[in-house]
Amino acid sequence: MKRAIQTRPEPWLVAFLLSSATSIAVAQPVDFVRDVRPIFESRCYSCHGEEKQKSGLRLDIKAAAFRGGSGHAPDIVPGKPGESPLIHFVRGDDPEMQMPPPESGKGPLSGDEISILKRWIEQGATWPDGIDSAEEEDLSDHWSFTPVIRPEPPTAEASEWPRGEIDRFVLRRLREAGLSPSPETSRREWLRRVSFDLTGLPPDEELVDWFLGEVTEASYEMAVERLLESPRYGERWAQHWLDVVRFADTHGFEVNTERAFAWPYRDYVIQAFNADTPWDQFIREQIAGDAYGKAEATGFLVTAAALLPGQIGKDEESMRLARQDELGEIVINTGEAFLGLSIGCARCHDHKYDPISARDYYSMQAFFSGVRYGDRAIENPEVDAIVDRIRGELAPLENEISSYLRPSLGEEKRASVSANANVEKFPPVKATRVRFIVSATIDENKHEPYIDEFEVYDIEGRNVALSGTITSTTGSKPEAANDGVYGNASCWKSREKGGGSLVLEFSEPRTIERIVWGRDRTTRYPDRLASEYAIEVETAPGKWMPVADHANRKPFDRDKAKASLYQLDDILSAHQDRAREIIAQRVPLVKELQQYNGGKQLVFAAQSHSPEPMHLLNRGDPEQPKDEVEPASLSFLESVSLSKEAGDIQRRKTLADWIASPGNPLTARVAVNRIWQWHFGTGLVSTPNDFGNLGEKPSHPELLDWLAVEFVESGWSVKALHRKIVLSAAYRQRSEAHKKGIETDADVRLLWRFPPRRIEAEAIRDSILSVSGQLDTKMYGRGYDLFDSRGGTGGFRPIESHRRPEGRRRMIYAYKVRMEREGVFGAFDCPDAGQSAPRRSQSTTPIQALNLFNSQFTIDLADDFANRVQSDAGPEVVDQVRRAWSLAYGRDPDGDEISDAEAMVREHGLATLCRVLFNSNEFLFLP
Repeated sequence: MKRAIQTRPEPWLVAFLLSSATSIAVAQPVDFVRDVRPIFESRCYSCHGEEKQKSGLRLDIKAAAFRGGSGHAPDIVPGKPGESPLIHFVRGDDPEMQMPPPESGKGPLSGDEISILKRWIEQGATWPDGIDSAEEEDLSDHWSFTPVIRPEPPTAEASEWPRGEIDRFVLRRLREAGLSPSPETSRREWLRRVSFDLTGLPPDEELVDWFLGEVTEASYEMAVERLLESPRYGERWAQHWLDVVRFADTHGFEVNTERAFAWPYRDYVIQAFNADTPWDQFIREQIAGDAYGKAEATGFLVTAAALLPGQIGKDEESMRLARQDELGEIVINTGEAFLGLSIGCARCHDHKYDPISARDYYSMQAFFSGVRYGDRAIENPEVDAIVDRIRGELAPLENEISSYLRPSLGEEKRASVSANANVEKFPPVKATRVRFIVSATIDENKHEPYIDEFEVYDIEGRNVALSGTITSTTGSKPEAANDGVYGNASCWKSREKGGGSLVLEFSEPRTIERIVWGRDRTTRYPDRLASEYAIEVETAPGKWMPVADHANRKPFDRDKAKASLYQLDDILSAHQDRAREIIAQRVPLVKELQQYNGGKQLVFAAQSHSPEPMHLLNRGDPEQPKDEVEPASLSFLESVSLSKEAGDIQRRKTLADWIASPGNPLTARVAVNRIWQWHFGTGLVSTPNDFGNLGEKPSHPELLDWLAVEFVESGWSVKALHRKIVLSAAYRQRSEAHKKGIETDADVRLLWRFPPRRIEAEAIRDSILSVSGQLDTKMYGRGYDLFDSRGGTGGFRPIESHRRPEGRRRMIYAYKVRMEREGVFGAFDCPDAGQSAPRRSQSTTPIQALNLFNSQFTIDLADDFANRVQSDAGPEVVDQVRRAWSLAYGRDPDGDEISDAEAMVREHGLATLCRVLFNSNEFLFLP
């Protein structure tokens, strides 16, 4: 028997065989189904599958996987594993981006798994079609993104109820739900309803008497026309729009400083509604009004809260982030207001619910990359006339001051430096440029100097600095030194402690003789004041001549001279009495002139600059820019784009044209839905700022589209749409509820009755003033104060009593402090301008009744109402009760009401009855 002989292979042979086997394995093609998908299923789907897509990455559907996640797409780059983020994630190159994450409990991928994924990508990342177990939802397949097509109104089916096409659509939905319309309301209630709807005020007595006496169908149309022609109409409907765009007169955030010239935008909106500006033009003017001679309309772009330069860190990173926030707010405002889309959700990653990519977001942002927040000049003939009148009254006072301030050369005793204003007089000299050089400040150079208004006067007394250009290499906002705006918020601010300089350049030589400058012309801030400085004028190219050279000037005694703009107490020692007379006459005129910015009317709106490059930002981080994008509209709609070289106004005009196009499926739908909502309380789409996949579906989709087509074909006329709505049978219904309606449609979305609701805060206040005979109908201009402060970090104390006429104007003209609610009427769900308020809530709280019954405003107006009633009705209590009912409700009281009211008046007085009427449901609710 032979024994088998065992032999060991040579080491070189073993190495050769192993190497060959490895080479064969590496060369073998990786199969997606066999090799790759099991890894995805076991290690990745829990975070990147059907239920969840962290960072926007989904790996169970081919198209989604190759598109990639948010901020790092594409994650799979066929043929290039080294450039594929997926490989970096699974390898754990960045521990914070490890995939799977340690907290998942799955542990990291093995070396073999990573090798398979790497080889799969290296071999081209083949993923066969038709093998995915799920299908990707098409986010663009949504009702609001489809073209608007006119639907055929339903037939009336022999019913006499419909008065027009609107009613046919409403009636069909009611019948489908087994409901019927409510009976028609009374003429008096309809008139009161439509008057509040269109003007925000109860109907005046003349209109009530005429309408109730003119019992014809035509009188309904005539009443609507009278209301639409009233100036009160624009004030009412402008308030709705200002809610949407979050308009306020302060900047917001912690400091919440004043926006002194925000109000011209508010006035523009009122004028636009009164003029029935076509809605498509309304859009164009607000986005690119400077292309249409309506610069004030671009206040729309900057209505959101914003940080001031002093609130932003001086490092470049902080400034880039603040700039991104500014542009982001513009995109949010535009998307929500006009398109009903939350475009801002795509700032950090692709929109999760709507077909808006991060690239879409930054392409939209590129349309606004030339826009800066700030004040800009506008033309206003009405303001020009006011300013001319003020200047005419100031001229003789200024001339007298000028004669006192013309001391003999060499005999002038220098006054100490003032934070308010300092005057530099010199013989007339022709200059092309003026230079101001600061060499020290009053605080031993601990802070950077500020200059508020650098005024240069010619020999005719004109401030020619307003027409010059100021530059500064040592400070920010040089243009603020000659913008005509007084106050700390609009100053030239040096970047150098204790020093700095600025240069004023004229377009042509000017003969000048006086310079006035200050640190804060409103006298609020005495710090950061230059104590040593020189002023020079350029008389020939490169030839500078000093006109003021002052060292070690002591700070001015503010208590001594706080009333004098030109330090008259110091300079005019021989003319004290006359100086004080001049000051007394001049101060109110100067204050009034400052309200209109010295005649150079400004508006806080879009400043137009050269567009800056716009990049797609990784995760929305301005420190992680990716490729540059061009201005382009949303890609899932019929889009438009421009080259990167396009200018600012061209960009905004192109975007406005795209939004205002009749072919845009969203614009008209969103607009008519808002108008419908402001009549019925709820829109056909109950989410007016969100027409996307997360928004509600329309209650009457065909009616919405029919209205949209009618709106466009009417020339985008808002007033024409009002007529269709308020003259419809649906609008004329009673508001009483019944059991079947409540059980079937508690929210009244199907309109089986007119939905009752409380009138808004502004309408309540305005109506109290109106019936009391105290409403001041003055229109436009700077707002009146509801608080004791117009801005700052401190609390805002409400002004309790408004005895002066300006405090009794309509509430839309009140100075709006962001994030602060008015003391009495703020409790009635009045938006604070922190966020867009497309639809007001309707809360009921005890504080509302307490405010409306016990506030000083109500007490004052109840007295005024009682005085009006007594003056009209005479001494008889019953007559007074009848008159009070007529003014408050537009009707006569019944027997029980007369009995109860008479007893109250005799026991507690007529003013108490008036307070009760202000608090009654009939006064506060639409009938």
